[in-house]
Amino acid sequence: MKEKTKFVVCCTIFLFIGVAGTIFVYNNFNLYKTKETKVTRVKITEKNTIKKAINKVKDSVFVVETYDQFNNKVGTGTGFVYKIDNNYGYIITNHHVISNSENIIVTNISGADAKAKLLGSDEYSDIAVLVVDKKYALKKIELGSSSNSEIGDTVFTVGSPLGKKYMGTVTKGILSGKERQVEVSLTNGSFIMEVLQTDAAINPGNSGGPLLNINGEVIGVTSMKLVEDEIEGMGFAIPIELVSALEQGKEIERPLFGAQLFDADKAYYLRNYNIDINQDIKEGTIIVKLEDNSPAIKSGLQIGDVITKLDDKKVENTAHFRYLLYKHHIGDKLKVTYNRNGKEQMTEVVLNKKIS
Repeated sequence: MKEKTKFVVCCTIFLFIGVAGTIFVYNNFNLYKTKETKVTRVKITEKNTIKKAINKVKDSVFVVETYDQFNNKVGTGTGFVYKIDNNYGYIITNHHVISNSENIIVTNISGADAKAKLLGSDEYSDIAVLVVDKKYALKKIELGSSSNSEIGDTVFTVGSPLGKKYMGTVTKGILSGKERQVEVSLTNGSFIMEVLQTDAAINPGNSGGPLLNINGEVIGVTSMKLVEDEIEGMGFAIPIELVSALEQGKEIERPLFGAQLFDADKAYYLRNYNIDINQDIKEGTIIVKLEDNSPAIKSGLQIGDVITKLDDKKVENTAHFRYLLYKHHIGDKLKVTYNRNGKEQMTEVVLNKKIS
């Protein structure tokens, strides 16, 4: 009986302690109380925004649409106003956007359509200058310098991918590379263009639009994109410095060499023309035809000669030959290294005639 009494007493003491402990914790630690929390709105500020630059240029950009003689649309691109005088606004776009067109219609950001006139165009630089009545040119854009830009700089584009529906589209990226050499196909053969590279998205319809720095200054004219399934984020722009005499309606003058050329690594195609070269020659360009009284023929070059160097710079192929040639001016003396019948020889060509 004593043990039973002790058990009851012990249970009573433990129960008392438990109740007392619970009350103590509840009163001192507020485990079961709900606290009120006041939420204050916080304004988030983006330090590296390009909103100011976008607002600075958006009114300068046009949609450019081209039509054939039957009024069928044949092309769509982008353009931008870089100059306004008392009567006209001057628009830069790409040559390939307006080539083979009879009529050019431009649309500004307000949706107003206007007929544009072509002042000048150059296939090799892929630049064209249009003129439109001043009332449609809402604002001119500021031209910058690609040479002052550095790899890693923030850049953005404003364009019209897929036409009017998406006009004014902005894409942002960085300047990924400078002086990139990209081979393009032209109406009279291939040519190498020296361009800027960016990872900002460039899509069909963006061609001719501005590539801008974070100050809203144009450093390039978007022109092309590498289109391959396994490649992403490689867009290209023509350095803005190439815009020159086109505004005055003048064609860009380039030196004439005066020879029809063919890639040396495809020489086996020329056997039907009785031109046979050393099969060990894999680089350079072959002369397959010479123009009468041309600088090339006056220098002593002959059909079948393989040009391997210009001014000691190796010639890779015909496109690369044109790239090196067009870095020279009319009147320049050009040292030409060539292979004739397996022997290396040199001559001097005076670039004294112009072509457009």
